Amino acid sequence: MLRLCLLILFGTLSYSIVAYDLLTQTHGEVWPKPQQQTKSDQVIPISNEFRIAYNGDYCEILEKSIQRHYPWIIGLPDRNSETAAESVLKTLQINVSKGCTEDYPTSSMNESYTLDVIAGTSFLKSEEVWGALRGIETFTQLVYNSRETLQKVVNKTSIVDFPRFNFRGFLIDTSRHYLSVNTIKKHIDAMEATKYNVLHWHIVDDPSFPFQSQVYPDLSREGAFNPYTHIYTYTDVIDVLNYSRLRGIRVIPEFDTPGHTNSWGVAYPYLLSECIDSDGTSSFTGPLEPRFNSTYQFVQDLFTEVNELFPDEILFLGGDEVSYSCWESNPVYQQFIEDSGLSGYSGLESYYIQKLLKLVDGLPNKRTSIVWQEVFDNGLSISSDTVVNVWKSGNYETELATVTNSSYRVVLSAPWYLNYISYGEDWVAYYKVEPLDFATTQAQKDLFFGCEACMWGEYVDDTNMLSRTWPRAAAVSERAWSSESTTDVPDAEKRMSELRCRLIQRGIPAEPFDPGFCQFEWDASQYSEQKTPNVVKPQKLEVL
Repeated sequence: MLRLCLLILFGTLSYSIVAYDLLTQTHGEVWPKPQQQTKSDQVIPISNEFRIAYNGDYCEILEKSIQRHYPWIIGLPDRNSETAAESVLKTLQINVSKGCTEDYPTSSMNESYTLDVIAGTSFLKSEEVWGALRGIETFTQLVYNSRETLQKVVNKTSIVDFPRFNFRGFLIDTSRHYLSVNTIKKHIDAMEATKYNVLHWHIVDDPSFPFQSQVYPDLSREGAFNPYTHIYTYTDVIDVLNYSRLRGIRVIPEFDTPGHTNSWGVAYPYLLSECIDSDGTSSFTGPLEPRFNSTYQFVQDLFTEVNELFPDEILFLGGDEVSYSCWESNPVYQQFIEDSGLSGYSGLESYYIQKLLKLVDGLPNKRTSIVWQEVFDNGLSISSDTVVNVWKSGNYETELATVTNSSYRVVLSAPWYLNYISYGEDWVAYYKVEPLDFATTQAQKDLFFGCEACMWGEYVDDTNMLSRTWPRAAAVSERAWSSESTTDVPDAEKRMSELRCRLIQRGIPAEPFDPGFCQFEWDASQYSEQKTPNVVKPQKLEVL
């Protein structure tokens, strides 16, 4: 009788867990949702001898991607059946028509791919290696554990996929709190899993200057929180750049000027504007000093160094929240405005910005500049190829329309400030944003450069940055990648629950957003060595 009761108890418990799981979480679904996908009920086990092959010569980017994803594909070998070899998946064949010809992702990279998953040999095809990277991630997400056998299986599937927007960025802030290189790398892992492709590295700001410049080493020696432990050396930066590159993620640095530069002035006080108190004394400083050539020479030297270190074609120049109160307090700036024929304090700011843009235009391998929206709002003169980041939440659609009507490209950040948190599923609001609602003409749509989520650093550091960001940030990545018609919140909720568990399994402590569970719950001691992948060395194959 006791045995029967136990059987009933555990049988009911098992059924309840499975039933709850079915209601709250998908299995083998992709995030972000592909543009076109046909999925059948045919379930294909993954072979014990599963392998991944690709055409052409050796390709480090593909090789490293295969090594990362392989352990998540194969599962436990003793769980995978080989009883019917013709019905199992034995090979994923990757064909990149242009070969592995690019080492660094760019704004014009082609991330499109097609994927046909069938028994025997499945096929992943792309024009460029970046599309192959996205396809490998998609294939990995299609694989799931069979409920009956615990085998790794995949459904017969056909996918045609490409990003809606080529710029899908995420801002991290390493000045207000320092983020270790390991945390940045884990964040990049999550970005890869959700098909982000731009890391906007807001590396310095008022609180600290953690970038260790070799041209001006005192910037971090005096301006970092700690000049030995809270800095990013050249080795650190190159490590992050290479880590991102191998995942098809660009790194855009931001050295915000003329405001947000207090940390610069710790070592070089002459760089900052002198502000006057009501009693006539000078006791605080303001933006970078716009009057002197020495300021521009300093900025040119630093930006030349940054230009040589960071390979991306874009520099983020900042330009936000420039307070005029300092300049208003000191008569020398009013005199300079009059002597130079400038139109007030906005004219003085414009004077600085124009010199900065000219400086950047003169750098080797001319860069495209991104600025915060105040540069446009204040009527400052900027070049026609400048990109404007719209970040202010108040009526951002009107701002987008105004900027694009002036023929400037725009990046939208305003609705996606993830550092603002609230109780419950706040990701839904991020998910429901339609970036092009502002546009009334095709010309405006064509000027929409992309989407960017932001996690500013006032209240995050290594202890909580990853958990606060993920999986909430995935809502923005799907909005930036998937079709405009992908708006089903209940469907997204189930897929996001699976995504969260996937991130946890990959060592990213993604926080829960509703009641539920993961087959592999978060455990700080969970890390173990990954199985060496069965990678087939490059071979010359016919173009499929």
